[in-house]
Amino acid sequence: MAKDKKKAKLPLVYKPVGFALGWASGALAGLAFRTAWKAIRHEDDAPDALDKDRGWGEVLLAAAVQGALFAVARSVADRTGAKAIERSTGVWPARTNGGRD
Repeated sequence: MAKDKKKAKLPLVYKPVGFALGWASGALAGLAFRTAWKAIRHEDDAPDALDKDRGWGEVLLAAAVQGALFAVARSVADRTGAKAIERSTGVWPARTNGGRD
């Protein structure tokens, strides 16, 4: 019975850890994107959707690269945090074996 309560409360305990890891991974992904954009286009600023002087190709390339880097960074942070919680408590922090919420 006590183990069931521990399992029920663990996802709540993981929330602040997940938040901190998500924030840090977002900051690192932003840095990685700026570095990657400099390497790809040799420019300091990447275009956004409302940049009138940029073409569709540039805007979509920037969005694709940024999205891929953020998704990878978030997955690395989530997986690393979950594995650390499992190692320290013996319980996986997700309630189900499914995907994201």
